[in-house]
Amino acid sequence: MADEPANTVLYDVSEGLATITINRPGAMNAMNTAAKVALRDALLAASADAGVRAVLLTATGRAFCVGQDLKEHVATLTATREAGGGNALSTVREHYNPIVRAITGMAKPVVAGVNGVAAGAGFGFALAADYRMVADTASFNTSFAGVALTADSGVSWTLPRLIGQSRAADLLFFPRSISAQDALELGIVNRIVPAAELAEQAAAVARTLAEGPTVAYAALKESMAYGAGHTLAETLEKEDELQTRAGASQDHTIAVEAFLAKEKPVYLGK
Repeated sequence: MADEPANTVLYDVSEGLATITINRPGAMNAMNTAAKVALRDALLAASADAGVRAVLLTATGRAFCVGQDLKEHVATLTATREAGGGNALSTVREHYNPIVRAITGMAKPVVAGVNGVAAGAGFGFALAADYRMVADTASFNTSFAGVALTADSGVSWTLPRLIGQSRAADLLFFPRSISAQDALELGIVNRIVPAAELAEQAAAVARTLAEGPTVAYAALKESMAYGAGHTLAETLEKEDELQTRAGASQDHTIAVEAFLAKEKPVYLGK
C-alpha cells in the first residue's frame, strides 16, 4: 500500500502505562503479517515489563481493527494451493492465539479503547481486554461466517461468556454491524464516550489502573478467568490462594494505612 506506515503498531510506555496502537489506518487497521507480529511482540513486551502496570490497546484512524487483511490472505490461499497443500490459516496458531493469550494472561489490566469498527479478530482483541471503552461511533461485527470461516481470536469463548450462548450464536451465525449502544445494552462494552473524547478518556481510565494496586488487579483477572471454568468450591479455594497473595502485597498495607489516616493511597504496584 502506498500509504503503509513504517510502524504498523506503535508502542509507548509512560509512568507505568503502556499504550499500544494499531497503526494501519489506510487499511482500517486490518492485520497483515507485519502488524500481527508487531502487536504480538508489543503485548508480550508490556506483559514482561515490570515497570508497566496497565495497558491501553487502541488504534489510529476510523477503525479499531477489521480483522485479517483479506488481500494478503487471498495471496496466501493462492500460494498454498499452488504449492499443493499446507495450512493457509496457520496465522491463528502463530499470531492470533498468542495475541489473545498475551492480553488475557498478563498480570495487569488491559483497556481497549475502541475508536471505530472492531470486526473479526479485531472484535476478539477487544473482547479479550479487561475493560472496553468505545466511541459512540464505534461498531462491532463477528464477520467470520461472512467469509465462510469459524471464530478465532477467542471469540467463541469470550462472547458467550459476556452475552450468553443464544445471543452469541445469533451474532456468529448472522454477522452484522452492532452499534456501540447495542453493544452496551448486550453487555459487550463497559462505557461509551463521544468519539472526540475517546482518546483522552480511555487514557485517563488506563492511567488510573496503572496507578492502582497492580497485584490486586492481577489477582482479580486470574480469579475471574479461573471461575469461568471451575466449580464454586474450586473457585473458593482459588480465592483463598489469591487473597493470601494480595494481602501480602505492599499495596495492601499502603491501602489500609491510608484508609485509617483518611488519605488517598499512593500505590507502588507491588
